Amino acid sequence: MARHRSHSVAFKRQVAQEYLSGETLHGLAKRHDLSRNLVRVWVQKYETGAFDDDAAAADTIQAYEARIAALERLVGRQALELEFLKGALRNGPPPRSAPTSVITGPAASPSLRDAS
Repeated sequence: MARHRSHSVAFKRQVAQEYLSGETLHGLAKRHDLSRNLVRVWVQKYETGAFDDDAAAADTIQAYEARIAALERLVGRQALELEFLKGALRNGPPPRSAPTSVITGPAASPSLRDAS
């Protein structure tokens, strides 16, 4: 038997219904290549209603909500990083192309009034 296979809810429901309709545990396990204990677990879950469509939909919704929450946390973290980096650009040292000497100062622009 292969280990760690994933079966759909529809397949699990089908196997449980076959058992409840009179099929033997050994026959089901052999035909579907499953362990008898796994079939017992599926039948028990089926009887408690775990394989209902509503339960499957609720599980899907819960998984999507968890994924959305994780993505929202990621977006929040990235927004904080952007704000931090913008602040670092504003408060950081001036670019090297700008004059850095106090004596040099900004370049003077010639005025037309002094030329005459």
